[in-house]
Amino acid sequence: MGILTTFLNRFGKKPQTITPTLPGENTPSSERGSRATPENGLKYLYRTMWVDPDLRQAILDVREMDRDDGRVKKIHKRMANTAVKGGLKLKTASQNKKLIRLWNKFEARLHLDQHQKLFSDARALAMEGNLALQVVVDGFNQVSAAVRMPSETVLPLVDQNGRFKDVHHAYDQFDLTTGQPMAAFALWQLQIARLNPDSWDDMGSLGRPYLDASRDVWRKLRMTEQDLVIRRRQRAPLRMAHVLEGATQEQMDDYRNQVEAEQGEITTDYYMNKKGGVTAVQGDAQLDQIADVNYLLDTFYAGSPAPKGLFGYTGELARDILEDLKRDYFDEIDAMQDIQSSVYEQIFRLELLLHGVNPQQYDFSVVFSERRTDTPNQRADLALKYQAMGIPHEMVWDSAGLNPSEVMSQRKAEEDSNDPYPEESASGPQRVSITPGNQPKGESATSITNQR
Repeated sequence: MGILTTFLNRFGKKPQTITPTLPGENTPSSERGSRATPENGLKYLYRTMWVDPDLRQAILDVREMDRDDGRVKKIHKRMANTAVKGGLKLKTASQNKKLIRLWNKFEARLHLDQHQKLFSDARALAMEGNLALQVVVDGFNQVSAAVRMPSETVLPLVDQNGRFKDVHHAYDQFDLTTGQPMAAFALWQLQIARLNPDSWDDMGSLGRPYLDASRDVWRKLRMTEQDLVIRRRQRAPLRMAHVLEGATQEQMDDYRNQVEAEQGEITTDYYMNKKGGVTAVQGDAQLDQIADVNYLLDTFYAGSPAPKGLFGYTGELARDILEDLKRDYFDEIDAMQDIQSSVYEQIFRLELLLHGVNPQQYDFSVVFSERRTDTPNQRADLALKYQAMGIPHEMVWDSAGLNPSEVMSQRKAEEDSNDPYPEESASGPQRVSITPGNQPKGESATSITNQR
């Protein structure tokens, strides 16, 4: 009764019945208003029989940039490689042996333990702004594959408010040559990770390619670079101006023919018996006058995840400033890791349901093993500090970037093996001493000793 009174005093009316359902299912709820912006809501009314043309054009442009420009290719390649380095891991307690066993089989079946699969998905997320994975269930009632689909052909079937009309028919894939749907997907069949959507709660708002806002600057940069090459080629040669004062046209023609006939060899001397002169016209000697190109280059890399110093354009960039910019880049990579791993976790939750396991009963998450913000030395130093504070061992191993369940299994295998020197092993707990501020940049020095 007290909760109802508080609700009436705050909102002025009785709460309606709220039933937990799948997103988009028409059931009583207290939600009001529209999730989508007015512009997107109007676009959803028009976009009922065709994919988003703006998103498709942005993806096509970014793909062209990736094919034609090594800088763009390097950005996408480095982002993907940095994000997936170290692979995935299941973050859970080691006593959840059934959950760990199901994850190991799931990871091997979907090839999530292979770098090429993770790299392909990460590169698609950066280039397309979306990672659309089709969940394939085989005859053994288990997820057998997570097939990446081209996101520019996928159309979310949402209403004007940005909610799915029917969760059993949530997406269509269009054949762009015929303009007809080629496949339909339920909500569970197509899991999409979105990069920077207009609204995460708006189901019809897909993600955006990472470099979509840099397309215009890239075109200007390429145009300026081409103009620069043409200008250099036209103005590079050294030209000679031959002045024959008072010469007739016939004399000019004879002199010209004589000079041009001798240009097969390198000739620098000219002889004249009348008043005249030969003046050298220099080529384009100011090769460093490319401030416009540098401006466009700086503008382009301002929209990239990393500074241009990480891609070879060091210039006069100071090393300490580069280190600060690298931290910003790693923050971007950490966010990209969270977006990509979330779609794998959602598919794994579906896998647990197919095996009759309630994922809500377990505390777990699917993450990438290596967070790029911290270096391996920093993670090891933090783990040693946690150990000195008496933090449980599994949390210590996790903070060091290790998989606690794998560490436990390896430790047990080592204990069960035949050790020819059992007396040499350390039997007591380890003592960790920390000296704060004993290293550059405020890092601490740690030392470990075994208590016998």
